[in-house]
Amino acid sequence: MDWGFIIERTFSAMIGPEVMIYALAAVGLNVHFGYTGLMNFGQVGFMAAGAYGVGVTVFWLNWSFWIGLVFVFVYAAVLALLLGIPTLRLRADYLGLVTIAASETIRLLARSRVMKPVTGGVEGIDKFAEPFYNLSPFELGKFYSFGPFKYLGRDVWVLMVGWTLLILVTLMVQQLMRSPWGRTLRAIREDEDAARALGKNAYFFKMQSLMLGGMIGALAGLIQVIQKSSVQADTFNPVITFTIWTILIIGGPGRVWSPIIGSSIYWSLIVFVENTLRQLPAGARDTLRDTVELSDFNIGMLRFMLVGGGLLLLARFRPQGIFGSREEMALDRR
Repeated sequence: MDWGFIIERTFSAMIGPEVMIYALAAVGLNVHFGYTGLMNFGQVGFMAAGAYGVGVTVFWLNWSFWIGLVFVFVYAAVLALLLGIPTLRLRADYLGLVTIAASETIRLLARSRVMKPVTGGVEGIDKFAEPFYNLSPFELGKFYSFGPFKYLGRDVWVLMVGWTLLILVTLMVQQLMRSPWGRTLRAIREDEDAARALGKNAYFFKMQSLMLGGMIGALAGLIQVIQKSSVQADTFNPVITFTIWTILIIGGPGRVWSPIIGSSIYWSLIVFVENTLRQLPAGARDTLRDTVELSDFNIGMLRFMLVGGGLLLLARFRPQGIFGSREEMALDRR
């Protein structure tokens, strides 16, 4: 087995596009759940809103890519209002049901034949990210080496912009949560009735939290489609939301930097397990062949099963995550 190659790929994944995109989405979910106690099972819907915010603006309206960046946040804010107005006065589980249904509705509507002139339907939208790549100081088709790691120029540009945005957004959330506004969100999470007794409009603050976290999720969706240079409806399936939840729980809800650490750990484990399985010695592969054939498809499934087993152990022995506390996991069900 080439352990050098395995370790190189693992460390490269620690700062890769998936880590950055999912960490940014998890920062938004952390605002919802970690700080406010909102059960949002449709974060991928906000990512889709951000993706189609720029894609539809360029594809359907024929407007500038830079105008589309404004619509990324407009669509996310409108979606938050549509979800929050009828549900935030109710129990936490109602919001969870509405958000997961809304995210699937957005996906199915975007891929439908009726919406093809607007969203591109099943084929999706492409050729909208050129203005972004035109600003790149790197040659898009050239490989750049950073120690043992090599990236295409276009990927270096996406990573540079994406990680800069991720750090800035994380620092912004850190400052907000240290402010009176953030302390009010924590008070609502701990005891909404007590916060109301102190004169705080819990509904208003929860709506603000839903909008802020949704906009951060939309920014993650924007970076994802820029990195792929296409918007495909089926990319935004419910599995994405639960992967984001997994990442948040690994790091620990209610901790500023836990989404980044959780995302890095999760994707590093996925890449390490996959490359280890692909390079198993012949003897080990023959032993496993009696149980499961190590085809590309089976390796893809087996890596999630093995990582999932590790997450079960984490849930058993440290359910609050690596850096979290049990108090952050408690929900007021009112």
